[in-house]
Amino acid sequence: MAALLKRLLQHGKPLAASGRLVGRREASFGTDPGVPVRVRFAPSPTGFLHLGGLRTALYNYIFAKKYQGSFILRLEDTDQTRLVPGAAENIEDMLEWAGIPPDESPRRGGPAGPYQQSQRLELYAQATEALLKTGAAYPCFCSPQRLELLKKEALRNHQTPRYDNRCRNLNQEQVAQKLAKVPKPSIRFRLEKAAPAFQDLVYGWNRHDVASVEGDPVIMKSDGFPTYHLACVVDDHHMGISHVLRGSEWLVSTAKHLLLYRALGWQPPHFAHLPLLLNRDGSKLSKRQGDIFLEHFAADGFLPDSLVDIITNCGSGFAGNQMGRTLPELITQFDLTQITCHSALLDLEKLPEFNRLHLQRLVSSESQRRLLVGKLQALVEEAFGSQLQNRDVLNPVYMERILLLRQVGVRGLENRGRGYWVLQFLLLSRVLFLVHSDFLLPQGHICRLQDLVSPAYSYLWTRPSVGRAQLDAISEKVDVIAKRVLGLLERSGMTLTQDVLSGELKKLSEGLEGTKHSNVMKLLRVALSGQQQGPPIAEMMVSLGPKEVRERIQKVLSS
Repeated sequence: MAALLKRLLQHGKPLAASGRLVGRREASFGTDPGVPVRVRFAPSPTGFLHLGGLRTALYNYIFAKKYQGSFILRLEDTDQTRLVPGAAENIEDMLEWAGIPPDESPRRGGPAGPYQQSQRLELYAQATEALLKTGAAYPCFCSPQRLELLKKEALRNHQTPRYDNRCRNLNQEQVAQKLAKVPKPSIRFRLEKAAPAFQDLVYGWNRHDVASVEGDPVIMKSDGFPTYHLACVVDDHHMGISHVLRGSEWLVSTAKHLLLYRALGWQPPHFAHLPLLLNRDGSKLSKRQGDIFLEHFAADGFLPDSLVDIITNCGSGFAGNQMGRTLPELITQFDLTQITCHSALLDLEKLPEFNRLHLQRLVSSESQRRLLVGKLQALVEEAFGSQLQNRDVLNPVYMERILLLRQVGVRGLENRGRGYWVLQFLLLSRVLFLVHSDFLLPQGHICRLQDLVSPAYSYLWTRPSVGRAQLDAISEKVDVIAKRVLGLLERSGMTLTQDVLSGELKKLSEGLEGTKHSNVMKLLRVALSGQQQGPPIAEMMVSLGPKEVRERIQKVLSS
């Protein structure tokens, strides 16, 4: 860059702006005929992918697929001092996990690569050279110490910090003298007062006279790396980006970017700035929260479809806000013109319910259910390992039965639509086929697959160690209760649903003089699970199946 500046001085090129105006395309809604839709998600790998980033990537992906376009991942890694090891890989891994893989990326490659800005430095140098030649840019020799003093002085006077454009009007002789002392200056872009108005596809017509409130921005640092303003303009141009969908925090900066497009003689893309994604209380999502990173949700067993669903549900741009939508449905429903300017309030307390709906959908698919069985087997092995007295619990048939029992309910169907009834009927039929017993299914509960290996459900996988003294402390009629429960299980011709079992257990308690029904239930719960609290006894019995219940009750009699 220093050599370029010397050449400009030797040939007497102007260091003042030429004032030449380059034609600008007017923004319009929708897409341009014959121009392929190409959008990009351009995060900085200074941290792992979080919910805010996922939302930006998601809207870009949906827009691209809506118009049969391309979704590009570009890593803006020019700030080498803030790079986080593994962040670049994490970003692409998490996009794939979320079901929105890029069409072009550092990993996948593509016709517009490379897709890391640190590998595109020559393009930025060429653009900077063009701006220096026309006088739209100029070298800045101000030291970091001077710039820091300017900032502190402005803050002390309760003013917005801004560069005072000190180097803007240096003549050729002054530049030559300073180059001898500072051979690698930074390069600043000369802001014009006549900032162009533009039509944002979300916020409408905007105009920000940045020159009146900001100093000329640095576009090329002294280390040869560009700043965001230059790099994003150069990359969007060379990558053929047709639409820029990004957070509303960049809305004010768009004026600078349009000035750069004009100075370089390039046509700008369409801009659509997305409203902020905030916490339910209106506060900003903070990376310091820790639990907003996608790997946190993945590790906790939340399905990517549930995150995609809740993020779009709290925002705008889709038909209604119904829960349970899949990505193909979101693509079909998406309408960019329906995105409002209101911030999206994310209520993560509702995420378990979103996850339950999508888990239920997966359980209803035979092929997806087989995948869930494999994951559940791994979870059970990890959680209980050598504690498994009976490895038959890892049998896919038993696990599939547990999944169906925990995800399909027979109550609360009054307000469901016809499609839900059909789904319940099909799943109900599948459960009956798998159980091969007198028991029908209970109400479903789990929201995540991990719930099934929580302490509350450990009885599904391991037999409890219960001492006779522990049972005698609950009731003096342990043997009588156990024998009557066995008799109940051995009745022929009786289909024992959860409701029927509850009624029969109630009758059993009433037939025991001096024994409370609550004590009978407490005794059975401890005998079956070793726990003081948990699901209803009838539900627990249905889950275990009659054979396992008999064995656990018989163990009580033999102890």
